[in-house]
Amino acid sequence: MPIVSIIIGVALLLVLMMVFKLNAFISLILVALVVGILEGMSPVDAMASVQSGLGSTLGSLTMIIIFGAILGKLMTDSGGAQRIATTLIRVFGKDRVQLAAVLTASVTGIALFFETGVVVLIPLVFTIAAAAGVPILYVGMPVIAALITMHGFVPPHPGPTAIASVFDANIGQTLILGIIIAIPAIIIAGPLFTKLFKKEDLEVEIPKGLFNPKEFTEEEMPGFATSIITSLMPVILIASQVIVEIFWPESSVMPFFDFIGNPNVALLISVLIAFFTFGLNRGKKMEDVMKSLAEAVSGIALILLIIAAGGAFKQVLIDSHIDQYISDIMIGSTLSPLILTWLIAAILRVAVGSATVAGMTAAGIVAPLIAATGASPELMVLAAGAGSITFSHVNDAGFWIYKEYFNLTIGQTLKTWSVMVTIISVVGLAGVLILDLFIG
Repeated sequence: MPIVSIIIGVALLLVLMMVFKLNAFISLILVALVVGILEGMSPVDAMASVQSGLGSTLGSLTMIIIFGAILGKLMTDSGGAQRIATTLIRVFGKDRVQLAAVLTASVTGIALFFETGVVVLIPLVFTIAAAAGVPILYVGMPVIAALITMHGFVPPHPGPTAIASVFDANIGQTLILGIIIAIPAIIIAGPLFTKLFKKEDLEVEIPKGLFNPKEFTEEEMPGFATSIITSLMPVILIASQVIVEIFWPESSVMPFFDFIGNPNVALLISVLIAFFTFGLNRGKKMEDVMKSLAEAVSGIALILLIIAAGGAFKQVLIDSHIDQYISDIMIGSTLSPLILTWLIAAILRVAVGSATVAGMTAAGIVAPLIAATGASPELMVLAAGAGSITFSHVNDAGFWIYKEYFNLTIGQTLKTWSVMVTIISVVGLAGVLILDLFIG
């Protein structure tokens, strides 16, 4: 049975990595092949699925991760991250650094895809934590909570936007309701959740090549305006596309904004701007700027491979039609359409790892229920979004992004990331059910 194959695969992955200390990339590839064969795929077909997963994951994430890493490295090497951190700490105070970090991540998370937001904000997390003298995860977990919540609940992120099209939901209403639900989810899964850990549990060692611990003098650092505008340039460019699309979708300038608002293009433009604002304009030579670039790319090379291998594992699960098996089991349920949507999305998320696949599959199954039950299409979108970000584990690229960027063990990642996203998912469902009392 497919569920047995998944259990065997996950157990094998944990044994390879935790007992035999095998590299995550090799482990994921081996497990992907084993699960594919257990599900009846020939070894050749299983390898083809692995190759497809590697290619699609790298194709969608490579430029985002590399350009984001370069922008973050330039920001830290120039002192720009330190300038932002010291300014935020001065304005909010060291006792409220979590608030400063959460506000930053929540605002940027509206426009930035999760992966983009992580690579842009992680250097800032390291800098704020170092400057405030607090554990890295004390700042990092609330930031990640804000980014993944926005990713799951708020258009124009691909998941909720695609699901809204299935349910024929109003994008504007979905965005507003999504933000309403996101606020308590971020607070509970971020700042409040970190209070359950001891200080030493939140302290981690920063991966080499992702952070410059150098203390810059006042004269060495760029100004706050330059630092914040350059670091948020991807957000500005992506948000400009969203605004034009909402208010002037038929405008002749729409193709231009579609281009500059593409996350890959937005990050490329931001990196080119950063070459000047964080490099040449600070008196650095182009050779020095390119050195930061090389260090950034080398620092995330293994991270990129591990994320790609996670995508390969996910693709094998999808190609073996495990999602259809689960859908067939759930289709006969008599639960509330909101709860049923959340439950199907949650089970698929645990099984196949992809939040987008989980949300879209759940939406396709329950779409006819809207006309039959009168459920709010917008709340159905949010129910699917909440379910699609529940318990994330080793078959999800986001799990590996979080693990590798914070240099955690699998056990630490499960206790922090996996529990955190599950809290967000459950709080999201609760918010949907509460709103349903008023607008359902």
